[in-house]
Amino acid sequence: MLGEYRIEGRRASDIAASVERAVGAGELQPGEVLPPLRELAVYLEVNPNTVAAAYRTLRDRGVIETAGRRGSRVRPRPASTSREALRVEVPPGVRDASDGNPDPSLLPPLERALAEAAARSARRPALYGTPAVDDDLAALARAAFAADGVTEAPVAVTSGSLDAIERVLAAHLRPGDAVAVEDPGWGSLLDLIPALGLRTVPVGVDDEGPLPEQLARAVQEGVRAVVITDRAQNPTGAAISRTRAAELRTLLAADPGILLIEDDHGHGIVDLPLHPLSGITDHWVLVRSTAKAYGPDLRLAVLTGDPLTIDRVCGRQRLGPGWISHLLQDTVVHLWRTSAIDPKAVAGAYGRRREALIRALAERGVRARGRSGMNVWIPVPDETGAVARLLHSGWAVAPGARFRLHSPPGIRITVSGLSDDDIVPVADAVAAATGVGEARRYE
Repeated sequence: MLGEYRIEGRRASDIAASVERAVGAGELQPGEVLPPLRELAVYLEVNPNTVAAAYRTLRDRGVIETAGRRGSRVRPRPASTSREALRVEVPPGVRDASDGNPDPSLLPPLERALAEAAARSARRPALYGTPAVDDDLAALARAAFAADGVTEAPVAVTSGSLDAIERVLAAHLRPGDAVAVEDPGWGSLLDLIPALGLRTVPVGVDDEGPLPEQLARAVQEGVRAVVITDRAQNPTGAAISRTRAAELRTLLAADPGILLIEDDHGHGIVDLPLHPLSGITDHWVLVRSTAKAYGPDLRLAVLTGDPLTIDRVCGRQRLGPGWISHLLQDTVVHLWRTSAIDPKAVAGAYGRRREALIRALAERGVRARGRSGMNVWIPVPDETGAVARLLHSGWAVAPGARFRLHSPPGIRITVSGLSDDDIVPVADAVAAATGVGEARRYE
């Protein structure tokens, strides 16, 4: 039974645990096919329903995937194996351009905002029964959404973008449902979907966003949800153009039963206009996190969407954490009201570094992408080798495997920590590491 490994157990929970232990230990490899349900039932001398329940548990935990008559197999990347495990360890003396963090010097100081939030809490403490969403935060969020042409709808608050996306997916989908995702795309999202027992369907991305023909194919394959990044796409920097938005809206309008999730995490750090798709399907949300513009530790995102989806998200949230701290909400209100950051200046700072690096790479014969945000994506023929050689040269970059499903190899460089003086050395190192030939500079 599966070569040297023997699945064990008499109860569904024991059978599932046996398989999960083997996957975690590497004794069952990604892609390995599990025995047919009835065959395993005979082997274990249990009822087939018991094995079916075990397989269902494994699927719900994101350990295996089922494909009808093609059987069940270990996921290519089980939910227990986070893409964060692919992070490069940065030794002393090596510059880290892999972490995806914003530039701390571009984040606003929080002292005054936190003090104001604490003072407000002293005057009007948030107690049990307080509305989950602060009225001022909701009003400011709605105004910002409206200014960008987002369909008017209710607002909710979650602990960051990924929390919002998880809650929205759980509100509508069931284990086994398929979700269209960008490829390459946000690694945490690519981990989350199988962890929820859902299937990922990759959609390619160019500088203007998801490719319509590939999204159309995913829709034809029966995806129940689509997750799209509006701007500053991670890792490629793609931003949806007006033309691309029109194409995607037409495509999605033909199948309004699809759940649409838009991630606008680039709000506040991108000067390209938003071209929202919101409202084109029956169920939709648009999520905005404060992480990149105001600091990852704020752990707050606002989302707007159709009333049913927002109601389900808020209802489930009440049964768990209850609400997002009003101290955090009031802090964000203060930051927004006082214009604590200048989005054009922040976008300009990232844009100058990003464009300088892309230009320097082009001068050395290296093709790179990065239309918006703080990352540059570089296709490479040998991802592992490029990462290792760059590390040896004193630069840590993110391996593309953290972001890919079926797209070609690449590496991601975060420009947040780069100075003007760093651009040429980084470009020289990348050219050497990717085997383009001798680094050369054009005057």
